[in-house]
Amino acid sequence: MYGQMTKWVGQIDRAERIPEYVSHAFHTAMAGRPGPVLLALPEDMLFSEATVPDAPRYKVVRPAPAPSDMRELERLLAGASRPFVLLGGGGWSWGARDTLRQWIEANGLPVGTEFRCQDLFDNRSPSYAGDVGLAINPRLAQRIKDADVLLALGARLGEASTSGYSLLDAPTPRQTLIHVHPGAEELGRVYHATLPINSGADQFIEALAGVKLDAARWRERTRAARSEYEAWTQPLPIPGRLQLAEIVKWLGATLPEDAILSSGAGNFAGWVHRYFCYKGYRTHLGPMNGSMGYGFPAAVAAKLVAPQRTVVAVCGDGDFLMNGQEFATAVQYGCAVIALVVNNGMYGTIRMHQEREYPERVLATTLTNPDFAAYARAFGGHGEAVESTADFAPAFERARATGKPAIIELRIDPEAITTATSLSKIRTQALAKRK
Repeated sequence: MYGQMTKWVGQIDRAERIPEYVSHAFHTAMAGRPGPVLLALPEDMLFSEATVPDAPRYKVVRPAPAPSDMRELERLLAGASRPFVLLGGGGWSWGARDTLRQWIEANGLPVGTEFRCQDLFDNRSPSYAGDVGLAINPRLAQRIKDADVLLALGARLGEASTSGYSLLDAPTPRQTLIHVHPGAEELGRVYHATLPINSGADQFIEALAGVKLDAARWRERTRAARSEYEAWTQPLPIPGRLQLAEIVKWLGATLPEDAILSSGAGNFAGWVHRYFCYKGYRTHLGPMNGSMGYGFPAAVAAKLVAPQRTVVAVCGDGDFLMNGQEFATAVQYGCAVIALVVNNGMYGTIRMHQEREYPERVLATTLTNPDFAAYARAFGGHGEAVESTADFAPAFERARATGKPAIIELRIDPEAITTATSLSKIRTQALAKRK
């Protein structure tokens, strides 16, 4: 069952082999593209005893690019007039991220980040063009389609980062694709790359130091891409008194640079992706597979690991209630996380799909929610409800000042279904197509 979900599945059959299996498990989990492994423990083995020396600590193994790979990469980029860089994946280090930014800015390249990897590049950089994920800026999507050379570093090039496999033609992209990935199994999985490079991000970025480019041909395109990003992140009004875009922009401008922002899955996260400005590395936690209920427990874990950092969870109402009982854990361990619960009284994403595909046939997406502020207070935390934009900043500062786990319920108009449209407009358009 777990074979398709993990990098390796093993079963320990004798107690004396525990160090061997655990060592293998950690090496496998951390090598190449990091990922989960599973060890099964038969019940009879759990009662066995053995005297055996421990295995040493695992060592991380990452592939590195060959010199010939870097020479070919330099040749391809040197001949480009419309290059684009796409960043993604895990296993990065702090230093490598900063080194890459310096190299990209020095060479005037435009860069985007794949779905929920926006903290891989400082969003304030003049080279940053936006996130390449769900509800991508249409102008950015067109830039990637029009690119003559696409350097994908760490990105798997899956459904979310290719707009449903529409930004690149499969299996042979129109763009000259340079695909750098730590997992050899990802290279060629969907797309045939002109230059596939099996390498960890840090190892590749170290090798980039020797690549020098003449950026004069594309600097203007990079400036235009940045201008389009800045226009895209200007708040758009939505129905109701509470403007979620303005709240997210306020958070991006106000929170410390090392603040951690987590989110689960749902349409509410679209405002985070579009409007929050990520500055520091490892400041974003979000499920790549789109699973609901992730945001709040992730925030609790982050606060336990880094108690000195500000941690904010942005949750939908249905999303929060999938693991909302973890508020008790936050109170028990003194994790002063702040949860923003966007309450529109429905499973918004599913409702959007229902209205778009079967207008006015709504089924099982309406929620009966608690008073989330009272819910927080019932556990001994801090709770407030906000119904207008102007009331948010004072409520947030009060929550932060308490030093307690807190919930701020954001009562949003149900019509505000996405960053760009309303529920009624989706329904009207769907009905018009049926006529």
